[in-house]
Parts: sequence; structure tokens; C-alpha cells
Amino acid sequence: MSAAIIGSTGLVGSHILSTCLQQADHSIPWSKIHTISRRQPKSSGANLSAVVETDTSKWAAALSAVTPTPEVVFSALGTTRAQAGGIAEQWKIDHDLNVELVQAAKASGVKDFVFISSAGIRGAVSGRVPYSKMKQGVEDAIEAGGFEHAVVLRPGLIMGDREVPHGGGPLMNSAVRALGRWFGQGWADSMGQEAEVIARAAVAAAKLAREGKAPSKYWVIEQGEIVRLGRTEWKEGGGVAETRVGAEGSKLGVE
Repeated sequence: MSAAIIGSTGLVGSHILSTCLQQADHSIPWSKIHTISRRQPKSSGANLSAVVETDTSKWAAALSAVTPTPEVVFSALGTTRAQAGGIAEQWKIDHDLNVELVQAAKASGVKDFVFISSAGIRGAVSGRVPYSKMKQGVEDAIEAGGFEHAVVLRPGLIMGDREVPHGGGPLMNSAVRALGRWFGQGWADSMGQEAEVIARAAVAAAKLAREGKAPSKYWVIEQGEIVRLGRTEWKEGGGVAETRVGAEGSKLGVE
């Protein structure tokens, strides 16, 4: 399998990249891994081809130029309102650029598209805020894209150490982890997931889709399923346990 990763220097994207590279080292068939980013990824590997382009308006063209065409595209691309300089600028990245990449991927013949979205964006109230509308627009573009498989992950709070901490992020991380210690891991899992777990779930889902084991063409993976794929069933170097997938594959999907 071959993949392109967008957002490979961010919190989740960097873990997607390192997970794919680790799997390649364990003879899982990630034959080539491409990245497109503003700066060089921290991870490296013999089968990694990294495109560094500071002008994001050129990213869709850069994706179209990847040869041979990757089978899977992962997008963990996203920013914050504060980092972008306002809602309008955030929209250009979180929505517009992601949609451009979806369209470029489809036009290039990419088979599967995997997107890191967010929990709660379809709620009656929460679905009306600008951030949710950004994610909704990207999800809708992916679903309409006609890929062989589209995978959308909807994590809660994304936990982990960021290069540029989000406002309140470290405090929220500590609070969720404390809930896990006091009331059980299930409480923590219902609120947030570690970035590494989300990344593993994304890679595991992509592998299942390529093997024809996805439960549907458009597969939405909510928080509980993220934990299952990325932690409970995860096997180092090899993704989810084959026995569990074979026995309970029908349970994978929206919870």
C-alpha cells in the first residue's frame, strides 16, 4: 500500500506518519509514504518522500503530482482560530484547503480518503458553531467524492503534547486523565483520546478498508471505536487483531 499524509507535522498527523513508518519496518506493506507540509516532518524513513511547501495554495497541485498515485490519503490537517488569526483564516485551512485536497485526491485516482474530524459536529446546538460547520463541509465533500472507501474519525478532546500548546489544552488534558484515574478509563475515553490512539485507529481503519473489511463505503468512527481500533485491539507493528476483526467486523462503525 502507498499513502500520502497531509498534516504530518501536527499532533495527530505526526503520529499517523510514525505509525505507518513503524509498520513498514515490521513488513506491513506501506511501500511508499508521501507527506506534504510546511516544514520537514520529524520522522524519517527509507520509504518516506517529504514535500516541504510553505505555500498551502500549492498543496493540492503537489498531491496531484505524486506518482504513482497513493492508494490512501490521510488528512489530519487543521489549525486553531488563534493560530490562524481569526475564523476566516481558519476556514481557509480547516475547510477550504481540506476540500481542495479531497477533490485533488479523487481526480488523481486515490482509492481511499481518511479524515480526522471531530466529535459533536452534527449536534443540534454544537453543529451550528463555525468550527463544526468547517468539519461538516469537509465530511460532506468526502462522502460526495465517490472514493472506494471514505473513513471519518470523530475524536473528542485530542490529548498529547503539542509544539504550540492550545489555550487551556494542558489543563484539559490533565483533567481528562485525572477522571480516568478516579472514575475509570471509560470516563476519560468518553471525553478525549490520546493523539497516538487516534492515529493508530486511522491507520488500522485504512488497512481494513484496503483489505475489503470496512463495514461500509463511508465509515464514520466515533470515540468508542477509536479506542477499540487504536488501543484495545491494537497490535504493535501490525494494526488490529485479525481474529477480532473477523469475528466482530460488523460492529465497526458508528456507535
